[in-house]
Amino acid sequence: MTEYLPVLIVGAIIGVFTVIFLVVYAMEQNKKDTMGFDRNMPDGEIIRRLMQFAQPHWKSFLAAFVVMLFSIVYNLLSPLLVGRIEEMVKGKFALSQLFATVAVYAGILIVSLICTYLQAMILQTTGQKILSAIRQDVFTHIEQLSHEQLNNIPVGKLVTRVSNDPNAISYMFTNILVTLAKNIMVVFGVLAAMLILNYALALMVLCFVPFVVLFTVIFRRFSRKVHRKVSDATTDLNTYLSENLSGIKITQIFNREEQKMADFLARSRTLKKAKQARMVVFGIFRPMVYMLYISSVMCLFYMGGKGYIQDQTIFGQTLTSGVIVTFYMYISRFFDPIQTLAEQFDMLQRSFASAEKIFTILDIVPQVVDEEDAIELEEIRGEIEFKDVWFAYTPDEWVLKGVSFHVLPRQTVAFVGSTGSGKTTILSLICRNYDIQRGQILIDGIDIRKIKISSLRRHFGQMLQDVFLFSGDIRSNILLREEGISDEEVMEACRYVNADSFIGKLDHGLDEPVRERGNNFSAGQRQLLSFARTIIHKPSVIILDEATANIDTETELLIQDSLTRIRSIGTMLIVAHRLSTVQHADHIIVLSKGVIVEQGDHQALLHRKGQYYQLYTLQFSKQVLMQG
Repeated sequence: MTEYLPVLIVGAIIGVFTVIFLVVYAMEQNKKDTMGFDRNMPDGEIIRRLMQFAQPHWKSFLAAFVVMLFSIVYNLLSPLLVGRIEEMVKGKFALSQLFATVAVYAGILIVSLICTYLQAMILQTTGQKILSAIRQDVFTHIEQLSHEQLNNIPVGKLVTRVSNDPNAISYMFTNILVTLAKNIMVVFGVLAAMLILNYALALMVLCFVPFVVLFTVIFRRFSRKVHRKVSDATTDLNTYLSENLSGIKITQIFNREEQKMADFLARSRTLKKAKQARMVVFGIFRPMVYMLYISSVMCLFYMGGKGYIQDQTIFGQTLTSGVIVTFYMYISRFFDPIQTLAEQFDMLQRSFASAEKIFTILDIVPQVVDEEDAIELEEIRGEIEFKDVWFAYTPDEWVLKGVSFHVLPRQTVAFVGSTGSGKTTILSLICRNYDIQRGQILIDGIDIRKIKISSLRRHFGQMLQDVFLFSGDIRSNILLREEGISDEEVMEACRYVNADSFIGKLDHGLDEPVRERGNNFSAGQRQLLSFARTIIHKPSVIILDEATANIDTETELLIQDSLTRIRSIGTMLIVAHRLSTVQHADHIIVLSKGVIVEQGDHQALLHRKGQYYQLYTLQFSKQVLMQG
């Protein structure tokens, strides 16, 4: 019995570690149940959905798989060749035989290296194509979400979903999947070779396999959890940076740099702890697998060496030095894929965590979509009608209550009223940024829900209070990357809206660089560029939402002159607090708390001396006081 004491000690050590892991695993299970974690997407569902991206490239994966088979030959044959060389060196041999065996070994090695290179090139190329497809799908899906849905998702989270998360997934396609298949084939191939060579030693190695499987299952549970924490912490940090870097001027104005830095450090520490937890989990699992590998090697040397030295058989099978060397290499080939899997499991769980985040975005059903029988409109006259329209952003909190009005083609209609009366909401509903709960909105007598969204919005030109300019130059911001429009047409649009007055003074004209959000231009200049951007696309309906709110008097005069010209293009809808902007409108609609209280032209509303008259009188009095 004492001769097997070393083997029993090794088994006892492994057993102790197994019990510890099982206890920790059970405690984590109970902790999860009591904390009430949200149900997460199963791995099988994630893999199934990811395979949809890989399916178009099945030929490339098949080619990589075929190439991989040749590299597997090296893993299976090289131990046999080394064992043969050991037997040859031990006894008498011809030098030519040794050279021939070494040459075969070198040839197999070279073929394996070439196949490994080809496999890597095929997978990297294919992986980049899949990566681009995932990013395109996510970005396209985000573009289809309604304004309400986009308002509920932080921009930093969306940026992470489009940029960071697909990178983690790409590793699964470029490395993990094929390598995993290769490792499985190598494990089973090596196991078969060991059973054929010496089934007694093979059975000894198999005694360690249940522990490998058990440790892997336990590791999977903890790894998935810590990867999700890392992903959440990364998203939280990106969201915080996106928001606070955009508003850093406000931070500086109110001298809140220290507080913002403290908030940033708190989120950074959360991410640090999450990554440290991931390293701890991974740092425990890999040594455990390595311990099993070393234990199997020790048992091999003890059992095999004991049988060889004492000239004994194990289960009736004779051991030679060549068998021991071959088995040593086979054990290495057997555990190497498992140890590699330990390293790849880290990336695999990261890929699954990222994929789960991406699918969470892709599973958001757009609230505003085309109906099956939606039509394309080649052109519209600009007739707009609201019929008893009710709308609420949140249930039972009505922003519009039974609003009805009729806008004729090429008519200029203004909406006025206090903040929160529903003016901007009306403009958003016309463009179908939101869907109404009751009533009907008609364009040229057609319900807008029967018109394709892209077709509907193509005929609208919108100028908002907060003009957004993209990084690039003036030309690209006016055209928005649309081709087929000459510089002369661009300048003609700029002259039409008086934007040429400042563009002509710039050093580079239309090629003048535009920094992020156009912060190298004044509010008035950005607004004039917005006018030119709208006019160049020849819209049938023009929407102005507080377009003159944040500009100086001189620029307002330019915009007023532009508005006079634009009125001849098509139907114009204006929202403005400055009544000087709307007093020349054909029709003015006065709103209060989501209800139309007055409507008519400027003179008629003044004569009525209602709410519009009060607003006009108040603004006129303020203007006189300021001038005085």
